[in-house]
Amino acid sequence: MASGVQRTKPNILITGTPGTGKSLTASEVASQTGLTHIDIGALAKEHNMFDGWDEKFQCPILDEDKVVDELEENLSHGGSIVEYHGCSFFPERWFDAVFVLRTDNTILYDRLIQRGYSGKKLSDNIQCEIFQTILEEARDSYSDSIVFELSSNLPEELEQNVEAVCRCVREWTPSVER
Repeated sequence: MASGVQRTKPNILITGTPGTGKSLTASEVASQTGLTHIDIGALAKEHNMFDGWDEKFQCPILDEDKVVDELEENLSHGGSIVEYHGCSFFPERWFDAVFVLRTDNTILYDRLIQRGYSGKKLSDNIQCEIFQTILEEARDSYSDSIVFELSSNLPEELEQNVEAVCRCVREWTPSVER
């Protein structure tokens, strides 16, 4: 972060296994709070931030350094809600709260099937959720005081999760040390 920059709005990270509702949650929070919604997958596509192709998972490999370089200036000013299915490569200083969405495996399985996931990609994402991989990654990467686990199974939980994140934004106060 640029030295001496005082943020007036928080940065929020919403993460979780694919299919847990990150995009919908982040979009709704951005709509209600005025934070800028940054979908890392869409940003990477728009700016070609890839470092090859993963044959095993049939998807592009994210160039994490390019993503960090692209976001550094914007996030130093605050006011962003970032969503992505990983979180360990983002600098800890960027985020004031990290929300990890979790979904029951049977519900997640159905959601991923509807998205066209199959084979190894499907089974690895289900295992990722079973073993709480993203939650553990968040806990290893950020202070426990800013990591929050949210259940994301039912429409009512979506509403509750949006409210929880919005409440965090409303109650946020700038830290003296930024």
